[in-house]
Amino acid sequence: MSESGYTYEQAGVSIAAGNALVKAIAPLARATRRPGADADLGGFGGFFDLKAAGFADPLLVAANDGVGTKLKLAIEHDRHDGVGIDLVAMCVNDLIVQGAEPLFFLDYYASAKLEAGVAERVIASIAEGCKIAGCALIGGETAEMPGMYADGDYDLAGFCVGAVERDRVLTGAAIGDGDVILGLASSGVHSNGFSLVRRLAADKGWKLDRPALFDPEVLLIEALMAPTRIYVKSLLPLVTAGRVKGLAHITGGGLLENIPRVLPKGRHAVVDADAWAQRRLMAFLQAQGAIEPEEMARTFNCGIGMAVVVAADQADAVAADLSAAGEEVFRIGRIEAGERGCTVTGSVETWSARAAWTATHHA
Repeated sequence: MSESGYTYEQAGVSIAAGNALVKAIAPLARATRRPGADADLGGFGGFFDLKAAGFADPLLVAANDGVGTKLKLAIEHDRHDGVGIDLVAMCVNDLIVQGAEPLFFLDYYASAKLEAGVAERVIASIAEGCKIAGCALIGGETAEMPGMYADGDYDLAGFCVGAVERDRVLTGAAIGDGDVILGLASSGVHSNGFSLVRRLAADKGWKLDRPALFDPEVLLIEALMAPTRIYVKSLLPLVTAGRVKGLAHITGGGLLENIPRVLPKGRHAVVDADAWAQRRLMAFLQAQGAIEPEEMARTFNCGIGMAVVVAADQADAVAADLSAAGEEVFRIGRIEAGERGCTVTGSVETWSARAAWTATHHA
């Protein structure tokens, strides 16, 4: 012990650094203001005014998530400027599938020692994700915990609350035989399957800082770290207008396990993998790991980040509106009577298959 006694900073925690970070990120939070929230930081909690946001009889919907082992790649390769968008996307995309408009977001950033430059980059990308989703960043927590994390490591968690008018909740109950499944293109791997990606990188000796074999214009690390696409602003007008019967965010579990989550009993989704071209990044991952099509369909998004179930007579109009909103849209399947679940089918050579294939999951 020093003659003047112990201090918190000697134990590895800098209160001054934490206060400086709050001041640095305050303008980022203010930039996410929206009706119902002025997004100032520094209090013990954040307020949101539902009446000011224009809701009449709302239900609140909450979601939380993280970024997973994608963070390891971000840390190892100094790619911190997109993981905050991933964090927001994983939460807000889970809200819109229930019909809810994301209202406000809070983050949790934990590390062994606060590195202000890294933390600011991460939180700046969280604020950017909030702006894309139309929600306010109203607070969060920055925890400095020496001994809990390895030097240089950090972890993220996000928490988002949305609201939906009571008569606009998406339950999937209206989904019926003959409905059409539209698929919205993903921006890449998103934030799932990175434990397998990192295993392949280690075993195959990938040079992540070199141009990708499938696209010499892009470094492999940049292709892998592309932020998760946020679908909120494209989908919200259609959801509010009652033109969508169900939505499925394609995350862990892939197409096979996520689409059935929005189906009522007695309904089965049939997805045709021939309906869209396999993304070059996905083809690269599959080839590198000799991954069977069924494993691809339950591990990665396979190029589809969101599934949209609509009435058959609305499919073309909804697809056109989504395209006009900037989405790449594919007609990927249909709903049939049957045991609740999903079947993905592909022809020979689709997803590098040596023969026609079928993968089925029952919920």
